[in-house]
Amino acid sequence: RLDEALVLRREIFARRVDTLGVSHERTILTGNNLVISLQNLELWDEARTFARTNLSVARRSLGADHASTLFACKRLSDCLFKDPAANRDYLRFYINAAASTRTVLDLNTGDDLLEA
Repeated sequence: RLDEALVLRREIFARRVDTLGVSHERTILTGNNLVISLQNLELWDEARTFARTNLSVARRSLGADHASTLFACKRLSDCLFKDPAANRDYLRFYINAAASTRTVLDLNTGDDLLEA
């Protein structure tokens, strides 16, 4: 059923782009959901490419500290972290994304991972 969900999420994203434009917050959030479907099917290259584009659009249209931009950053970092072909650059991005999110949201969870 994951493949069916992917088809639906692609259609919904295309409709959002057509009706709201690629830079609208709802389109960006729909793009984040599409990335999740790509991840679930382990389509890492496509997920990574789409997540990068979606994050770029979110930063440009909503700003780096906007909650939807942070979610887009999380989606990309998940792609990089969960990809079996992940390397140090991917992991570095993941750690930096987590640190940025914690800073923006002013979170202090006691997690020592980010201090390593």
